[in-house]
Formats: sequence, C-alpha cells, structure tokens
Amino acid sequence: MGDEGGLVRVSGSNSVDHNHNDDQGRQLDIYPLSCYYFGSKEAIPLKDETLADRVQRLKSNYAAYGLRTCVEAVILVELFKHPHILLLQVRNCIFKLPGGRLRPGELEIDGLKRKLSRKLCVNADGDGIAWEVGECLDVWWRPDFETLLCRDLPSSEKNPKECTKLFVVKLPESRKFIVPKNLKLLAIPLCQINKNRETYGPIISAVPELLSKFTFNFIED
Repeated sequence: MGDEGGLVRVSGSNSVDHNHNDDQGRQLDIYPLSCYYFGSKEAIPLKDETLADRVQRLKSNYAAYGLRTCVEAVILVELFKHPHILLLQVRNCIFKLPGGRLRPGELEIDGLKRKLSRKLCVNADGDGIAWEVGECLDVWWRPDFETLLCRDLPSSEKNPKECTKLFVVKLPESRKFIVPKNLKLLAIPLCQINKNRETYGPIISAVPELLSKFTFNFIED
C-alpha cells in the first residue's frame, strides 16, 4: 500500500516466519477477486428514505426491544497486489459493510451469518458454504438517536441507543456472491478508504487502522 496507507504488513504466499507465533495467529489469507463469482437476485426492501424516518425507526425499536445491536463484516480480497474491502453501495451514494441488526436474543455470530447469507447469497443457508467469522475488530456506540456512532462511549452515558460490532470474515478459496439488484457489491482498496470519512463515514474509514495488527498473505490464483 506504500505511503498512501502504511497500515498493513503484506507477505507472499510462501513466506512463513516460525519465530513469530503471534503474527501467525494474526495472519489473514486473502484470495484474488478473480476467485469469486458475482451475480444478482431480487431486490430487497430498503428502509429510511429520510433521516427523520431513521430516527423514528430507532426510537420505535428502542422502545420495543432496548439497545439495538448491529454486526458488520470486514471481508477482504486481493486485486492488483493490494488488499481490497467488499462494501455494499446503496442508492449509488451510501457505502455500508455487509451485515445488519440482530434479532432479539440472537447471538452475534449467528446473526452476522444470517445477514451475510441474506444479502450476499442466493438463499438463507449461504449456498451450503459456511461463513468463517473471526475476531471482533471494533465496537461503536450511538449515545442518542440523533447523533452519529462513536468509538468511545462517554462515561456519563448509561443508556446508549445502538451498538455496532465489526468482525473479520475470512473467505474460502471460492464463493458465489449473489447480491440484491438494488445494491452494488464493490471491491474498494484499503488505501482509498483510509481516513476518508467524507466518502465512507467514520466506521469504514477506520478499518485500515484496525487491520494494522494483521499480516496479509496474498494467495496466488
């Protein structure tokens, strides 16, 4: 990534340093974008036509279920020898990590797998290929309904309205991504999103820094 990102370590597919066991545990194998098939399926309903709609929906959900918990996936592929992240684009202007809100009582990993299958697969069983969910990278909070998510919850805030957790999701050597027609699945280079809050928002733009603790192992096609 050079000077643009400067946040990740990259190794070749055959490089192994047996003197760094911690690094081995934090190594991510990344396969080329060409290993994956991309198709489309029926559109899914999209919520929140306006900011006011979103605030009202948050208030209604909080009144009914309490703290809203969302889970989102950080999924990486290789293109032009650079790590790229898979993002969903909504209405040609909003970028999101794949994922969504948990159901009441739903476990985080189970909920993320369900959301990934709904938005990125033909059917709910994930096309028979299990999603490999790794460690939690970060946690973001929404102190009240009208504000943006923030990484550090103020100590005075005892009743946050929303919590969003980011998880690494490791891809197998091949998979079919089948996306609703009203969404686009794009591979964006990490160096492009790094600290680019204006385009990608606070959470996505912080992902390259979060990934700095990993070594990326590019697997050749």
